Amino acid sequence: MIDLRRVPDLWRRLDVTVRDLPLALLLVVVSFLPALYGHETQVGDLPARPFDALAAVALALECLPLAVRRRWPAACLALVSLGFTIAELGSYHMVAGTALPIALLSAGAHLERHRRATAVLLSAAYVVLAIALDQLGAPERTDGFVVFYVGLVVAWGIGAWLRSTRAVEAERRRRVAEATRAAERTRIARELHDIVTHHVTAMVVQAEAARYLTAAPDRLDETLTAVADTGRRAISDLRHLLDVIGPDPATDGRAPSVGELHALVEQTRQAGQPVEFTEEGRPAESAGSAELVAYRVVQEALTNALKYAHGSRTVVGVHYGEGEISVEVGTDGSGSRSGSPGGSGRGLVGLRDRVDALGGEFSAGRRASGGFVVRARIPAGSPLS
Repeated sequence: MIDLRRVPDLWRRLDVTVRDLPLALLLVVVSFLPALYGHETQVGDLPARPFDALAAVALALECLPLAVRRRWPAACLALVSLGFTIAELGSYHMVAGTALPIALLSAGAHLERHRRATAVLLSAAYVVLAIALDQLGAPERTDGFVVFYVGLVVAWGIGAWLRSTRAVEAERRRRVAEATRAAERTRIARELHDIVTHHVTAMVVQAEAARYLTAAPDRLDETLTAVADTGRRAISDLRHLLDVIGPDPATDGRAPSVGELHALVEQTRQAGQPVEFTEEGRPAESAGSAELVAYRVVQEALTNALKYAHGSRTVVGVHYGEGEISVEVGTDGSGSRSGSPGGSGRGLVGLRDRVDALGGEFSAGRRASGGFVVRARIPAGSPLS
């Protein structure tokens, strides 16, 4: 049994010619209805003639091309105009004459090339038709011909308006799509920066330290093991990111959260950075994006500590308050920068944007007593009781 709810979708999947054909056939049928005699679309008011073979040709030319009015609007308009001309000159008054304004509307909406030339050519053809009808003794006055022409112009104008509206909507969608892609690229760039910068910085620092441990095999082995562990963590985090942006919705694209801060701090300690870590309160049941942002704030701050204050005392404090997460990471700035890769400042800018997007507050700068401090207040859900 056919599901009626799927009928509109199935209809839209049909070829456009198939969807336009019913109107063409409907005009053919109604042209033979006696109830519509005297309500035909015609100009000139010549005495009506009985239906004959030529009338059948005119009827076919007026109606059937409507099936291709969207696929080939120029051909449709030309054939319909020819059929209308035959019908008017032959005094065949038919409801099928309504096909002419329909074809004009469709051409105005879908014709892409030579629009102005088409309008001029049709206008000239209409003038010739009006003169020919007048020569055949049509009682139609000049104002009648003008009014009919204005009606045709209105039909074309409606089609042109639909075309411009469609173009404006297409441009709006294009801009929205571009903005969406740009936002997604920015998000991915931030994630890559946060993941790669932190892990690579730790690996660089550990590798630099390993150069001076050749005389201490135990410590050298420990340092190289830390480098390998950091690399594995980087690969794991990159896989999580690829899972999030990948096409498979069933893939587990779990993002890091504040619950993984202990592992992050321990990794930084293995890179030779003395880190003190304190937590107050408990995470919220559903903090949403706040947990990821808090994690990224700590991660970026520790990365900068490794780069610019390697070996300095670093203090990380995370407080889970009523509806917010507060983060503070500070260094005393007394360490060495030897062997540390430089930075572009992109990380802090990205953090500010992340926090601002959630309606929070972010600050980063030097302390009067020396060193550097990063603070963030991030709105989140209510903490666990």
